Amino acid sequence: MKGYHAFVKKEWMESLRTYRALLLPAVFFLFGMMSPLAAKLMPDIFSGMNMEGVTITVPTPTAIDAYAQLFKNLTQMGIVVLLLVFSGMLSGEIAKGTLIPILTKGLSRNTVILAKYTVSLALWTVSLAVSCASAYGYTSYLFRNAQVEHLLFSVFCLWLFGALLLAFILLAGALVRGGFGGLILTAAFIGILLLANLFPAAEKWNPVSLAAKNMQIIAGTVAVGAMMPAVCLTLAAAVLCLVLSMAVFRKTIL
Repeated sequence: MKGYHAFVKKEWMESLRTYRALLLPAVFFLFGMMSPLAAKLMPDIFSGMNMEGVTITVPTPTAIDAYAQLFKNLTQMGIVVLLLVFSGMLSGEIAKGTLIPILTKGLSRNTVILAKYTVSLALWTVSLAVSCASAYGYTSYLFRNAQVEHLLFSVFCLWLFGALLLAFILLAGALVRGGFGGLILTAAFIGILLLANLFPAAEKWNPVSLAAKNMQIIAGTVAVGAMMPAVCLTLAAAVLCLVLSMAVFRKTIL
């Protein structure tokens, strides 16, 4: 445990030195702040556009529209930012050889994987919380009746999907050499999940559903219970990815 705490501290200090610990929450704060503002201003934006005589009627925006914009930003740009920030957290260090001095001093390779996952998951959790808190505050200020059902569960689903991606990035980094190896393999993994979602039988189990049905959960068109198969499979897949990443990394020649 002493080695684990020391390496977590090392990863955290590195995140501060590279501004990763500041940049990620700041970007997600902007996502949260901009989402309700974009929903509120949408009618004004369309009314000011010259559509050559074509009239576009935009319904009066509500809190649901604000959260729709939030989840759109998070599941598109937010996931991309997450992948770009953490894609090289293991593969990059393997390529540079910076782990060799630490491992030769007796630090367990399992500890490296667990510590990196702990710090990356903590930053993802904080960033998502900051984004949702800012969105909630601005939505409450700009819209009446801003309360929506199952908002926390919808956010939890997105968080769990991000947790799976972080675990897979570590597995990909242990499998593939090169600074961009983890990013390429993780992008392929997401592509496979998206393709699998085309089959109705696989949809309820597919982890990508956790990042695709957030608004349906809030709108009440998808029941919370219907998401449990995907939640359970995603949790199991994240644990499996961590176990496999430790097994592969133990055999990796640095």
